[in-house]
Amino acid sequence: MFSFFRKKPPTPPEPAPVPAAPAPVTAAAPVAAPAPTPVVVVPASVAPPAAEPRKGWLDKLKAGLRKTGSSIATVFTGTQIDDALYEELETALLMADTGVKATEHLLADLKRRVKDNKTTDPAAVKGLLAEAIADLLTPLQKRLVIGEHKPTVIMVAGVNGAGKTTSIGKLTRHLANEGATVLLAAADTFRAAAREQLAVWADRNTVEIITQEGGDPAAVSFDAVSAGKARGRDVVLVDTAGRLPTQLHLMEELKKIKRVVQKADATAPHEVLLVIDGNTGQNALMQVKAFDEALGLTGLVITKLDGTAKGGVICAIAREKPVPIYFIGVGEKLEDLETFDAKEFAQALLN
Repeated sequence: MFSFFRKKPPTPPEPAPVPAAPAPVTAAAPVAAPAPTPVVVVPASVAPPAAEPRKGWLDKLKAGLRKTGSSIATVFTGTQIDDALYEELETALLMADTGVKATEHLLADLKRRVKDNKTTDPAAVKGLLAEAIADLLTPLQKRLVIGEHKPTVIMVAGVNGAGKTTSIGKLTRHLANEGATVLLAAADTFRAAAREQLAVWADRNTVEIITQEGGDPAAVSFDAVSAGKARGRDVVLVDTAGRLPTQLHLMEELKKIKRVVQKADATAPHEVLLVIDGNTGQNALMQVKAFDEALGLTGLVITKLDGTAKGGVICAIAREKPVPIYFIGVGEKLEDLETFDAKEFAQALLN
């Protein structure tokens, strides 16, 4: 369950006293329309209390990351802290696709923590590693703000099979549940199933969808943003075609969509999200780098972390391409996509 809150609008000035005697009628100065009240999707660390739902989510996250975490946790079953322990930990981190740079950083940080805390028990080192991972990931923990622009245009990219369209559907459901009006743009016109899949989510969530059979993706995106403005919608979610970053002609199509969206709204897109599959390890990092270079990413959605042995890739992203992570997913159900919390993730990983 996502957590939302609405910022309280500024208190209007006290009205001027009405004179007792009749006064000449003068034209009132035009009053500016109030700015839209932002809706903020917040990490658990700053969200209003929701202990039970979040506890249920944490249990799922622990179960999902067990395959990654168990290979790392076995390192701390020895009897002493020595070079052999650190060598085993280095291997375990690399096997979890943490990457060379993040692994070197974590090992150096961990050795410093062990020294500062005068730790002698290998089991206690696991807790220190969790703290080191949480500190590494904390800069990636960021709020997704909806409402500073109306509509807030969110462009979503990702390779086929990453869970992009499903993630859009889940996000749509939560936004709609919080009262935000959402318009979907089926700009993945290369794959008919994607358009149909998005239409199912639109029907399920009772939201509107802009679609064209065999239409140009950029044209669909332009029409959707224009319609969102004309109809006063809070959010326009643009589903783009799945593609590999090596498919240069398709990456150019993504750039075109972004340019055309800007013609419909000069301030848009306000968010450019990339959905990546947590099972793909270092390939996910390469996707982040490639899509960021092409589009200028503002956030990530990491899916399918359940059952993966490559969950350490989040650490690699933090060290090599620190794009904020808005959401992570550990399953197909609606409640299996949640806001990212660095401390939660680190604890679940080494549970």
